[in-house]
Amino acid sequence: MKKFPNDPANPHRLCWGCDKYCPADSMRCGNGSDRTQHPAELFGENWRAMGSDYETDEEKAPPPSSG
Repeated sequence: MKKFPNDPANPHRLCWGCDKYCPADSMRCGNGSDRTQHPAELFGENWRAMGSDYETDEEKAPPPSSG
């Protein structure tokens, strides 16, 4: 199994659906007509930080003071 790249330079050029990493216009696995996007394309640059304990910026902000 190939190592999965965390931050590829041009993720839009490949299909990330399996470990073959085929060019987007020449997929060999036949898993569909569209390529599978890299997580960075779907969730942004901080995609690895997302998990069960992930908090958005709004959740991290302190509550407004009522005074």
